[in-house]
Amino acid sequence: MSPLQEDLVDRAGRRVRHARPDLAERFDLSTLAGLLDAQQSVAAAASAEETLVVAVIHHLELAEWAGATCAFAFGLDPVAGARWRRSFTRTVFLAGNPANLRERFRFAHVAGDSTAAWTTPGPGPNASTLRRLLKLFDAPAGPPARPDTLVRLPGRPTTGHRDLYLATEGCSLADALVHLNHVLVEAVLDGLIAPGDSLTLRQVPRLIGIATPFAALRVVTDPHRPDRLKAAAGLTEETPVG
Repeated sequence: MSPLQEDLVDRAGRRVRHARPDLAERFDLSTLAGLLDAQQSVAAAASAEETLVVAVIHHLELAEWAGATCAFAFGLDPVAGARWRRSFTRTVFLAGNPANLRERFRFAHVAGDSTAAWTTPGPGPNASTLRRLLKLFDAPAGPPARPDTLVRLPGRPTTGHRDLYLATEGCSLADALVHLNHVLVEAVLDGLIAPGDSLTLRQVPRLIGIATPFAALRVVTDPHRPDRLKAAAGLTEETPVG
């Protein structure tokens, strides 16, 4: 195994241990085979006890959505956030207009322009009516090209700043939502991102040759080479704006 693959396996294993320490007792998370076995175990055991969030997307602009996602996570009850973290911050993305749904459904957070809304983390059946009403958010095209974009998070401004990277090679816009969502909400829950901080969203083909070390990394199986992992998105250590 190459040093890069070893690092990715280590980072993926640490994420599993953080969310579900019990899995580390059953699977060898230092190997790719052990990680995949742990993932299959989680998927097979998914039940009504699993905690998830439903996000309704009306209009998507990634930088604005990233800021609103952090605003949602900042407002979470710590107990609910911890339950959601244990379920690996599972989020179901649906296509719809929150402005047309607010009288029927209670959202934990609605973006200021109603482009997106999030439910409180809870058991899957709690969101069954909403999930039957709306279709999954489907965006098979890749993320539109964009310049690096500074995102100022809500709250009293701080000096905290990190770069938020998205690997766009082979990534659909729907994939980008999933990858960035995991990185952002888990960074908030883990205390890496605080209200008033800022992020610079950077889209690159692959997360290779990044000078600033990553504090959090979204690691997934390479769909073209299932015996390898790849970095899909990442949040760096604190770094000056620039």
